[in-house]
Amino acid sequence: MRRFILILCFSFLTLFIVACSGEKTGNEKSGSDSDEGWSPEKSIEFVAPSGAGGGWDTTARMAAKVFNEEGIIDQDIGVVNKTGGGGAVGWAYVAGKAGNPHHLFVASPPLIDVPLNGQSEYDHEDFTAIANLIADYGAFVVRADSEWEDLNDLFEDMKADPSSITVIGSSSPGSMDHIQFVKVAKAAGVDIQKIKYVSEQDGGELTALLNGSVDVFSTGVAETVQQVRAGKVKVLAVTSEERLEGEVISDYPTVKEQGIDSSFVNWRGFFGPSDMDEEAVQYYVEKFKELSDSEAWSDIRQQYGWDEMFMSGEEYETFLNEQREEAKQLLDELGLGK
Repeated sequence: MRRFILILCFSFLTLFIVACSGEKTGNEKSGSDSDEGWSPEKSIEFVAPSGAGGGWDTTARMAAKVFNEEGIIDQDIGVVNKTGGGGAVGWAYVAGKAGNPHHLFVASPPLIDVPLNGQSEYDHEDFTAIANLIADYGAFVVRADSEWEDLNDLFEDMKADPSSITVIGSSSPGSMDHIQFVKVAKAAGVDIQKIKYVSEQDGGELTALLNGSVDVFSTGVAETVQQVRAGKVKVLAVTSEERLEGEVISDYPTVKEQGIDSSFVNWRGFFGPSDMDEEAVQYYVEKFKELSDSEAWSDIRQQYGWDEMFMSGEEYETFLNEQREEAKQLLDELGLGK
């Protein structure tokens, strides 16, 4: 009898251990642990709502690279490009992933500008703001042989006859390249309603500038370095508050040092679809903060002339809402608001 009881107890103990083991295995499979919170169950997708080589694409690919190489995120991260509509195609794609925490996208001012001018049904409030990572800046570029030596030279001619000078950018009218130029021109006293802006979204902006089809190229700082080195263009101004650090770009004068009280920040961060679980949001916030603080990401920032600009949570939401109000005022003045 004693032996029978011992065997019975041993059997119950074995079943209990197996049951506990199975419960643990189930948690590991789901990618979650009650003590550690949420973590990704499968590979993660970063969406760049543009073609290869632009600011969104570069930011997404560099972030994925550092996340993986530094072991900050264990899961594989793939980057996909969703082009069209100035970002609207990519936003629509992510909007269809509601509640799925394995799809994030990189965004910047067009996520605010494009919906405001009626070219997208989605704006930043239709997504989950995760974290902002960097600040990039605009640059106003002319041919190396241009008669304009600084921004004031350009704006004096624009005040006299705004429509005689053509400005080109990669963004659609009412989006970032347009808005950054208009904001600075307004502060300088130019009639912004008469500025002639053309959009070239197929990569022909520099060609148009160099062949004389247009006069000024409104772009990002990183897009200027190679052509300045080659002696083909000169940068009249950048939109940062202070001079940037780095080879070549440290020579670019700011708008403010030329006596024009204006600046423009091309913030760039990551968003997820709507209805993300709060634990998943917190997971990504912590990972992006770790990325932002890493030496590897500091090297990337220096390479591309980006400044550190980490924000998350309520601070990020407040910033985005303020950016929308500012953009709305400019678009309404231009007659481009919806």
